[in-house]
Amino acid sequence: MTEQQAGQHRAIVVGVDGSAPSRAALRWAVRQAELTGSSVEVVTAWQIPAVLGGYSWAPVAALETADFAELAAKTASAAIAAAVDPASAVQVSTTIRQGYPPEVLLHEAGHADLLVVGSRGHGGFAGALLGSVSQHCAHHSPCPIVIVRGEPGRA
Repeated sequence: MTEQQAGQHRAIVVGVDGSAPSRAALRWAVRQAELTGSSVEVVTAWQIPAVLGGYSWAPVAALETADFAELAAKTASAAIAAAVDPASAVQVSTTIRQGYPPEVLLHEAGHADLLVVGSRGHGGFAGALLGSVSQHCAHHSPCPIVIVRGEPGRA
């Protein structure tokens, strides 16, 4: 008897940062979850930006006024609202964590059946390349990975 037959729940982890490729990745993950009976875990990572002003670091007071975790949660919620039909039977959860995005995604994918990420890549000829997050995840993912390039059906 396989783990799936023994009642283990299937999970798809998808990285969402608010970009168009990450929203496309979320839509892809939800469609895949509908087909496979999986749940979707939306993972949004955030970091305090290293902002330099002249020859010194940005004033701490400027950073204290920003709530990066709240902004990340709003980003994830907006993406879910846009990508998931409220009538869908797919169970969607969110994980908001501070940290380097590829490492956060890989940690969360440790229990997943599939990791889905979008790829911004680069413009022009370099557009054939992967972005740094998707490339890192592709090299180190503990599970199968799908990399969604931009919006489906668009050049």
